[in-house]
Amino acid sequence: MSTVKEEKKVETKETFWTTTEKETSREIYGTEILVENGSADEIMTTDAPSDAWIVSYEIDNTVHRDLTRGTRVKLFDMYYDKFGKGIKSIEYGRGTIKPALWGYQSATAPKKKKRK
Repeated sequence: MSTVKEEKKVETKETFWTTTEKETSREIYGTEILVENGSADEIMTTDAPSDAWIVSYEIDNTVHRDLTRGTRVKLFDMYYDKFGKGIKSIEYGRGTIKPALWGYQSATAPKKKKRK
């Protein structure tokens, strides 16, 4: 009787953006990185805002994709400053959530004062 061991591949994602670059991208460029170097399923999700863009760029002959928010011109400026001529395309995302409702949390109602 032979036993077959299944090897599970642990997927490690390369990160190209530092945390400070992600945080300052909103102030400098007016953009936001939602998914960095995501898989096809993560990038093509409908659980994203409808104004999201899919940015494809190439590093070391490997194409990577990010899901980002912002105007197309600002996204191009940000990615060109970071990766130079490695930008391949900037396409519409598949999100279906209204941008105004993205990340919205309902406010808690104030407590009513008891009458005496």
